Amino acid sequence: MKDMYILGIESSCDETSVSIVKNGTEEIATIISSQIDIHKDYGGVVPEIASRHHVKNITIVLEECLQKANMTMNDIDAIAITYGPGLIGSLLIGLEAAKTLSFIYNKPLIPVHHIAGHIYANSLVKELEFPLLAVVVSGGHTELIEMKKHYSFNKLGGTLDDAVGECYDKVARVIGLEYPGGPKLDQLSNEGEDTYKLPIPLNDNSYNFSFSGLKSAVINLAHNEEQRKNELRQADLAKSFQNVIVKSITSKVRKAILERNIKHIIVAGGVAANKALRKGMEDLANELKADLSIPPIKYCTDNAAMIAAAGYYAYLDKRIGDLNLNSKSQDILQ
Repeated sequence: MKDMYILGIESSCDETSVSIVKNGTEEIATIISSQIDIHKDYGGVVPEIASRHHVKNITIVLEECLQKANMTMNDIDAIAITYGPGLIGSLLIGLEAAKTLSFIYNKPLIPVHHIAGHIYANSLVKELEFPLLAVVVSGGHTELIEMKKHYSFNKLGGTLDDAVGECYDKVARVIGLEYPGGPKLDQLSNEGEDTYKLPIPLNDNSYNFSFSGLKSAVINLAHNEEQRKNELRQADLAKSFQNVIVKSITSKVRKAILERNIKHIIVAGGVAANKALRKGMEDLANELKADLSIPPIKYCTDNAAMIAAAGYYAYLDKRIGDLNLNSKSQDILQ
């Protein structure tokens, strides 16, 4: 089989990214234009502002990626695009660019679910071995996905309310950390001790998660400390919060590994960059003698390399779109 070069486009939130990946496993070139500094003043992503910057950046990022790879569109075999979920305005910018390229250059258009992209970021560093459990942890998702073969997704459970990344950012704001708060909270926790008593949410026998109660517990704790004129020990609270998050996730992963006879675990999504969670997953994998894959930091956050990688396997699965393809702010991975 000849080598296949997939051009991926990702614009689901506030990163404009284009990448070229060979055979689903080898990154040729990736360009990312981040908007973090733009949205920092607002304490979070403003959808309308994000969309406008995608419009400004998309052609520039595309041209830079092709130049970096020393390739032209004639060298590309197919175009993979994040169609959802995400911010609808942001998604549409990337989708229209992909559809235009597909039409002009007569290339197959491959729709990729954003979470499938995060999962297949792992294929850029290590071959996926089935059956596997994908632990998806991001700003919008917290899910356990069982895979018995390529591009086959069985959702075992997910969050019933807030996603883990969303909870991180809100707790970081309560502590007083600026956006994006998750990485800063992770770093701050290294200076603290687990001294605050916080509840482990949804500590049951299901595969589901819940983080709204934990978020409320942190808010109430901070408010009570303020009312009592006590100093809020930020580092200690960060440490206590992180420990509860890691316990919550690893306990559900442990249950899935033992009950589903899974030997390979992969961690996917922006929160996969969290050092405490990485350590917790490594300890669990060692204890249960399971194989563990966690992508490097550059593949944890939103990027087009993961979309191109997933696009390769979607193409092999004959998941080809047409020019009627539309974006979806919410969609089920299937």
